[in-house]
Amino acid sequence: MSLPFALNHMTAPRLGTEAFLDLAAGLGCVGVEFRNDLSRPLFDGADPAVVKAQVAARGLRFLALAEVKMFNDWSDARRAEAQALMTTAVAAGAEAVSLIPRNDGVATGNGVRQKALKLALAELLPMLKAHGLKAMVEPLGFEVCSLRSKAEAVEAIEAVGGAGTYWLVHDTFHHHLAGGGRIFPEHTGIVHVSGVVEPGVAVADMRDAHRVLVDAADRLGNVAQIRALLDAGYGGPISYEPFAPSVHALGDVKPALARSMEFIRAEVARMAA
Repeated sequence: MSLPFALNHMTAPRLGTEAFLDLAAGLGCVGVEFRNDLSRPLFDGADPAVVKAQVAARGLRFLALAEVKMFNDWSDARRAEAQALMTTAVAAGAEAVSLIPRNDGVATGNGVRQKALKLALAELLPMLKAHGLKAMVEPLGFEVCSLRSKAEAVEAIEAVGGAGTYWLVHDTFHHHLAGGGRIFPEHTGIVHVSGVVEPGVAVADMRDAHRVLVDAADRLGNVAQIRALLDAGYGGPISYEPFAPSVHALGDVKPALARSMEFIRAEVARMAA
């Protein structure tokens, strides 16, 4: 079964820009996501226009540039941060920027979090339109997050007239941590996949360091989530985003990724039979 896999740079954060692009192209991916939180200069200091050409030369799409952190804690500083990211995204040929909500236990109260979310989305919308960019909004499943609910995200997007500019990230890890619920395929712009296989960790205690490649021991129901999205009409990218140090330490992650992709393909096809 053909699935439009992609790679987030968190999959192999030690790889330089071109090596990461070669990895994605070698695995038959449709595109990549780069990020500004890898503890080194974005694109390893390369000019964004050069990266744009490198992506295109490999037949890949630059799906999204991450990220504006705490985007729903709106301020002049956040505006400047978003502006800078959008400028870089356009120069590098990215289709979207990623927006990550506040995740520190602050502004989580009912009424407070919705108001803050709508304010930020309303302020960002004309900026995104001026740059010709989409934005990927990612609810996080952690209990301390100020945006856990996809339903709240969709309601806010529609309230500010942002449909078509704002899209959801369906992250299989965060969807599971948030208790599941509606999947909103018509609002989903990208899917992030990673698995948790450690048997002893409670769902409430799952963290990024537990996120490995998806295999038969996965506890998050990745295959079922992907199958549900496909059945509901989703046809966009499915991007790997494992955070576990054990994955990052692999000398060559390509064989492990290939096995995981084949597992997902086979199991998603089996569920359709």
